[in-house]
Amino acid sequence: MNMKTRYGIGPLLPVPGFTASGLHSGIKKNGKPDLMLIASDRPASVAGAFTTNIVRAAPVEHSRSVVAAGSCQAIICNSGNANAYTGPQGAADCAEMAALTALTLGISADQVLVASTGVISQTLPMNAVRSGIPKVATELAADGWRAASEAILTTDLVAKCHSTTFQANGRTITVSGIAKGSGMIHPNMATMLAFVATDAPVASAHLQPLLADVTEQTFNRITVDGDTSTNDCVLLLANGAAGGQPLVPDAPEWNAFSCAVYEVCDNLARAIVADGEGATKMVTVTVSGLASEDDALRVARQIATSNLVKTALFGSDPNWGRLIAAAGQAGVPFDPPRASLTIGNVPLVKHGSYLGAKAEASCGQVMAGDEFTIELSLGEGDGSASVVTCDLSYDYVRINADYRS
Repeated sequence: MNMKTRYGIGPLLPVPGFTASGLHSGIKKNGKPDLMLIASDRPASVAGAFTTNIVRAAPVEHSRSVVAAGSCQAIICNSGNANAYTGPQGAADCAEMAALTALTLGISADQVLVASTGVISQTLPMNAVRSGIPKVATELAADGWRAASEAILTTDLVAKCHSTTFQANGRTITVSGIAKGSGMIHPNMATMLAFVATDAPVASAHLQPLLADVTEQTFNRITVDGDTSTNDCVLLLANGAAGGQPLVPDAPEWNAFSCAVYEVCDNLARAIVADGEGATKMVTVTVSGLASEDDALRVARQIATSNLVKTALFGSDPNWGRLIAAAGQAGVPFDPPRASLTIGNVPLVKHGSYLGAKAEASCGQVMAGDEFTIELSLGEGDGSASVVTCDLSYDYVRINADYRS
């Protein structure tokens, strides 16, 4: 199994009470699927995390208001057009997408989340959207998640899906998620969309802080190219179809639920990096020995986003000078002579001393693989953090130079 399909392709389980679908409506010129719908047979609790870019797409603004109300029943999403930086027309088109979906499903428009992804600053081809929404609704099915996952892709090479189950109050509860993302990936958050659904009975008041914590540890710990999108969102819906007592943070079952949501999001996040535009390697950068987790995270992100480091990863070059130099740019104080660096399980630098050509050659062999770790210890503190990144290849430039062609 290659890197791009190692994560996010586990069994995609139906979620009781939810249906999904995806198809080609005419938004994309290449004929690939471009319209997706997820629907719940009852109002669901909802939580969301959204881009921190101050240039936010109309669907982000709309969905933030739906999430704030705490309840929804559907997600409509198009790919191929971001409906971002499109002014009043973009807002009107987004509202029409919600209204058409609501009319088709027989629900209220304020129960419809909207997401879009694709080219920025172009208005939506609404004739395709208007004809596509009734069609995608007719194809809703319990096993329609795979089709939905294909319909949200842009430059992605593979779909990204993951499911898991856990036991609570004698019932089996399912958590399933799909995501897209390949380029324009960087916290906070990583251009990406992720939709996660569960039949667990959870109030939105408890769902939102859980998603915030999970997002911080998963989607906000990945980077492909250092660019934060206008359209990023993670949406978590819980419709309670499993029945039983509501899950609350103090209940014994809460930890199992939290772990299930984390598992799905972590696999989706890693799948996004593995499928990074032009990526040939996925690398986990771990920094330890600093005063706090925040300090360690700042250094790890500086290394993970350095173009010089990322090109060295592509060339399987254990250029430790680039790694240490990147760490020094993060604005976090540390004592360089105390630095120790390991690539894979191979030490390359110990307490500031280079361990020689033989160690470097062994590290180069590790870096020839498509997945490995870089561990940098900078002292004796308790702070540590990890960021997942990828290499920067020739193909990244080609893909993005030709993106609108």
